[in-house]
Amino acid sequence: MNQLIRTLIVDDSAFVRKVVREMLSRCPYIEVVGAARDGQEALELAQQLNPQVITCDLMMPKLDGVGFVREQMSRAPIPILILTASPEDGERALLAMDAGAVDIVQKPTALANDDLLGIREQLVDKVKAASRAPVGRPRPRPAKSRIPMPGGGLRPPSRADIVVIGISTGGPQALRHIIPQFPAQFSIPIAVVLHMPVGYTHLYAQKLNELCALNVMEAREGEVLEPGKVLVAQAGRHLLVRRSPAGNVVAQMSIQPLDLPHRPAVDVLFQSAAEVYGERVLGVVMTGMGSDGKEGAAWIKARGGTILTEAEESCVIYGMPRVVVEAGLSDGAVPLEQMAQSIMEKI
Repeated sequence: MNQLIRTLIVDDSAFVRKVVREMLSRCPYIEVVGAARDGQEALELAQQLNPQVITCDLMMPKLDGVGFVREQMSRAPIPILILTASPEDGERALLAMDAGAVDIVQKPTALANDDLLGIREQLVDKVKAASRAPVGRPRPRPAKSRIPMPGGGLRPPSRADIVVIGISTGGPQALRHIIPQFPAQFSIPIAVVLHMPVGYTHLYAQKLNELCALNVMEAREGEVLEPGKVLVAQAGRHLLVRRSPAGNVVAQMSIQPLDLPHRPAVDVLFQSAAEVYGERVLGVVMTGMGSDGKEGAAWIKARGGTILTEAEESCVIYGMPRVVVEAGLSDGAVPLEQMAQSIMEKI
C-alpha cells in the first residue's frame, strides 16, 4: 500500500493496548497514531488524530464500546473493529455491529500465546480491509415487510432445492436485512456460512430468529434441512449437507479440512450442496474479504446450479463476490436491497 493506514487503539487495559500496538506496528503499511483508555478519550483522540481505522474494546469505564461506536458514527463515521476477549460479550458485540462497527476480532490474551502470529495476521488483514470499507451511508436494517410467495401463499414448484449463502465482513447486518423478508411459506431450506469468532453464531442465530417468520438456528449435527428453516454454520466447525440413509438431507459438522483459512468455510458448504442437490442449488456470495466461496461456486456451476453475487455498490468489503465475478462464475450481481427479491425469483 502506498499510504499508511492511520489506526487508533481503544482499550482500558494497558497490556492489551501494548500487545495490539506491537502487532500492528510490525506491519509496514499501518501507523498506530494513538491509544485511548476509554470511549470518551477515544472520541477526543479521533477528532484530533483523524484515524482511518479504530480498534475498540467493548467493556470500558466512562463510555463503553457500544456507546463509543454509536457516538463516533453520529459525529464522523470511521471504520471500527470490535476487539472482544470472550463470547460472553456477544450481545454487546452484536449491538456494536448494529451501531455501525465493521467487524469483530477475537482479542489476544498473551504476548507468549502460540496463536499470536495467526491473531496478528488476522488483525492486520481486518485493519487493511476496514480501511477500504465505506462509511457514512445508511446501514441496512431488518426488513419490516415480507415478500409474498407466488400462488396465493401455497408452495409452488421450485427451480432450486436449497439456498446456500456465504458471507463475511458486513454479514451480520446484511443477513438481518435479507432473511426477515422471506415469508413463513418459503419453499426450501437455507444454509448460511457467516465468518464470526467462535461462540458468537449461536447468539446471532437466536437474535435473527426473533426477526423472522422462518425458523433460524445454529446448525447442529443431524439437523434435518426443511422448507422454512435457516441453518447458520457454527463458528469453528465446517457445515456440510449429507443425505441420510432415511433419505433426508441433514447437517453434518466437521473440523476437517483443517488447512483452510476459515472454519466454517463457504467452499465446504457449497461443494457439499452441489454434491447432494446437483443443479438445484442456488448459491449466494455476499460481502466479505478474501476468496472463500470461489471454489465452492465453481462446484455449484459445474453441477448446473446458479450463483448470485452481491453488487459492489452495497458491499462493506467487495472481496468474496469480486473473485467469483472475475472467475466468470456469477449469474448476476445484485445490490443488497434487491437480494431477497432476486433469490425469490431464482427459486
